[in-house]
Amino acid sequence: MANPGTIYLVGAGPGDPELLTVRAARLIARAEIIVHDGLVDPAILALAKEGAELISVAKQRSKHTLPQEQINALLVREALAGRDVVRLKGGDPLIFGRGGEEAEAAHAAGVPVEIVPGISAANGAAAAAQIALTHREASSIVSFVAGQCKGLSEQDWTGLAGKGRTLVIYMGVKTAPQIAEKLMEDGLAPGMPVAVIENAARPEMRVLRGMLAGLPDLVARYRVKSPALIVIGEVTARDDISLVQVAQEAAQ
Repeated sequence: MANPGTIYLVGAGPGDPELLTVRAARLIARAEIIVHDGLVDPAILALAKEGAELISVAKQRSKHTLPQEQINALLVREALAGRDVVRLKGGDPLIFGRGGEEAEAAHAAGVPVEIVPGISAANGAAAAAQIALTHREASSIVSFVAGQCKGLSEQDWTGLAGKGRTLVIYMGVKTAPQIAEKLMEDGLAPGMPVAVIENAARPEMRVLRGMLAGLPDLVARYRVKSPALIVIGEVTARDDISLVQVAQEAAQ
């Protein structure tokens, strides 16, 4: 029986190939097999060598190409056959990337695993939009939550957003109405500034700004699509440009 290969759980960052870590770029360039998510930019996949096997396990809302358990099994099966496997994920593998589950599956099967961190979607998007997630005059706490998960209405987000705090919501485009309603019911002011960052760090990036009460309309009016992050907090309004002007310019 062949010695098992290694599973590399690699963060692809927010989308720009220039934002890959050196380690990630090297692994992609030499990989025989790359199992990737749908959020990995084609420009990053283009760094793979000729002949590399690219397997998409892209997930869409309510429609998974492969259930997570089958993705785990695929990674383990290829590694047990003696192949090194690059599991490529948008952002960072351990922030809403299910990297922990895949690492656990590898450990259970006796397969070596290495985690290669990437610039998270939150950090990459905030930098591209020039939004400081923390600011001495506006925020000293940052929280990350998933806006697309089971039992969203039952999630306790009390205290995660408000004065002195920044809330970053992953996967919240489809549930923007429920998110806005939930936060306002928890006491967050309807006028709290928000920003929606679509296709962060890519040529087609848009930054839409508004207020919490208008978040659902902002997402719908400008037809925001994934990948997109929602940032809620005073840090999103710390410039001299009016919120309405930015939203209008971004849609042009």
